[in-house]
Formats: sequence, structure tokens, C-alpha cells
Amino acid sequence: VQLQASGGGLVQAGGSLNLSCAASGRTFNVFVMGWFRQAPGKAREFVAIRKSGDSPYYSDSVKGRFTMSRDNAKNTMYLQMNSLKPEDTAVYYCALTLKLWSGSYGYYTSPARYDYWGQGTQVTVSS
Repeated sequence: VQLQASGGGLVQAGGSLNLSCAASGRTFNVFVMGWFRQAPGKAREFVAIRKSGDSPYYSDSVKGRFTMSRDNAKNTMYLQMNSLKPEDTAVYYCALTLKLWSGSYGYYTSPARYDYWGQGTQVTVSS
């Protein structure tokens, strides 16, 4: 499985960006997928998670501003980011796991749960 993330860039505070993550190599609709981000000097943190057939689960820091979605026909998932803040500045990564669902969204907030990662796309929000 390969993941290709894109859509990052430089935007002013209050602006929007839509990140994409295209998957190849395997049927897309059976995974747990996630978006994570990593700011300089900080640990990678979860942003949004989606179990196949379920609604997304968001971190408190982005809830109400970010929307995770997927297009199974295109094997692509998205992260629509609105009302961006300078503290959203980070490299954003998409990830997925092939393992069976382990029972809680909390379990999947750890980057260690994921088998495959995209290369990351930089998001910079200026104040």
C-alpha cells in the first residue's frame, strides 16, 4: 500500500485548505484511516480518524473546523480544514492500518497503530 498526500500550502489565519491522500495497492474501503500532524519540536498527534462505515472522530483542537471524508471510488481521503489558526501549522500525514478494528477510537489516536504513512504535506498558517 502506498499513500500520497497533497494539498498543503501557506494560508492566512482564517483561511482554508483541503488535503488529499490517494491510496494505491489495495482495496481502500476496509481500513481505519487517520490524519496526523507534527509541528517542529513536537510529537506527532492525531487530528482525525475514520473507521470504514463510521463517522469521523476528531481531536478537540480541530473539532468543528476540520472535516475528514473519503471517496472510495477514487481511493482517496480528504481533510477539509477551515478557520485555520497559526497553531495548526505542521506537517500533515495520512495513515492507515490493515489490522482489524480493536474496539475504541482512543486506541487509534496513537501513531503506532498505523501500518502505512504518506510522505507528509506542509501546512503553514500565518497570523
